[in-house]
Amino acid sequence: METVLQFLSNITWWGWILIVLALVAIRDIFFQKKHTISHNYPIVGHLRYWLESIGPEMRQYFVANNREELPFNRIERSWIYASAKKENNYEGFGTDRDIYAHHHIFINNAMIPFELPENHPNTIDKAFLPCAKVMGEFNKRKKPYRPASIINVSAMSFGSLSAKAIESLNKGVKMADAYHNTGEGGLSPYHSHGGDVVFHFGTGYFGVRDKDGGFSMEKMIELVEKNPFIRAIEIKLSQGAKPGKGGVLPGAKINKELAEIRGVEVGKDVLSPPNHKAFSNVPEMVEFIEKIAEATGLPVGIKAAIGKLEQWEELADIMLKTGKGPDFITVDGGEGGTGAAPPSFADHVSLPWVYGFSSLYKLFQKKGLSDRIVFIGSGKLGFPAKAAMAFAMGADCINVAREAMMSIGCIQAQVCHTNRCPTGIATQSKWLQNGIDVTLKSVRLAQYFKTFRKELIEITHAAGYEHPCQFKMSDVDINVDDHNLSKELNKTYDYEKTLVPFKGMQSLKDCLYLGGNKNN
Repeated sequence: METVLQFLSNITWWGWILIVLALVAIRDIFFQKKHTISHNYPIVGHLRYWLESIGPEMRQYFVANNREELPFNRIERSWIYASAKKENNYEGFGTDRDIYAHHHIFINNAMIPFELPENHPNTIDKAFLPCAKVMGEFNKRKKPYRPASIINVSAMSFGSLSAKAIESLNKGVKMADAYHNTGEGGLSPYHSHGGDVVFHFGTGYFGVRDKDGGFSMEKMIELVEKNPFIRAIEIKLSQGAKPGKGGVLPGAKINKELAEIRGVEVGKDVLSPPNHKAFSNVPEMVEFIEKIAEATGLPVGIKAAIGKLEQWEELADIMLKTGKGPDFITVDGGEGGTGAAPPSFADHVSLPWVYGFSSLYKLFQKKGLSDRIVFIGSGKLGFPAKAAMAFAMGADCINVAREAMMSIGCIQAQVCHTNRCPTGIATQSKWLQNGIDVTLKSVRLAQYFKTFRKELIEITHAAGYEHPCQFKMSDVDINVDDHNLSKELNKTYDYEKTLVPFKGMQSLKDCLYLGGNKNN
């Protein structure tokens, strides 16, 4: 034994390296049959897999130019990072964007901009920008809600995002007077740090789930009563990443904490089917919405990616006939989002936001219903110019997911579905989460929202208006083809948005139902 130990101790460091490489080569050639490359090219073949694994990062920093990356290019990410850190987010020497490219947006500025009068809310707070409509006002809900911010955090679940990420977002929306959508993973303690919350649930009914996996009204009532910061309820019909597709939460991911929050069993696989158990058609869905609204007193809305319009027309007809229905509709773009999905779904199922929203809004407008619904846009709209376009098309609020993640440190590594997020945001790894400083990141989320609102207000004033709700379709042009380089939105999408009643920013500030910390 001593002889063996002495022999091993005499092996140099490079000798050990050669031994390890020899063992790897033996394994590659004689034992592993899974990978042809490493079998045919032992040792060296592993380099190929390593380079492939870091390919997105290499392209992101060394190959792709400033404007060509997807889903968010370097200029877009840099603007979010700088805005969140309160750094200089300006550009010099003119734009490097191809302004003749398809779908490029032009906002028509006024000859004389809107001038803020003395003591205007925006002279006191340059980022004050609440929603111009009140959720639940038309349907006379017991607890109407006016979002105090037109930009808010979109549906992202605890479980999909880490505890520290959720906590950072919630503390950030409190500072920014915005709301935080829970996503369908249930209400966690990390959503409960003072920010307004929109409780969101899907076909799994997590957080309001009975023993059989169906919806429990008793649990919903109890949840709302115990958590008065829940200001509205959203029912997910589908999402942009994978509309019409269910999912499975593997039992290996369900620890005691997740099980308690979601109302499921520890270590047992949980199915989220494509369809709801609580309703199976549009009339039943409307009845379901009304029951929840009556039981909780809160505004109730629906979220969906848009494809076929027949059932949406049926919904509009029911709303017109009965005076009942959702208080708000969140339109998700088929561009996908933080949810993991097969490429066949993310790339091809459901319409991009501009097409889906314009089709849906036009349908409800023709029925005379557009003024009673709060329309929320979700799909890469977290930039002031895109938001201006969305408001001109009829949106009343913007929900952001990936943009919010970037404001707290996301680097677009695109490994959200692997539990290996390098920034600790989309992972349950305690080690990786340790890199998130909640105090710092919450401030950055708030600062991004405030910068966004400030710049959107400035664009609005440049166009001659006080609030983005006043944008008309004719105020924004968009490139459509090479022969007629740009058309106004109303000519591109063939409708005129319904004008939103607006009596001035002060009237929004004085609103009894204003959310955030304004009237607390």
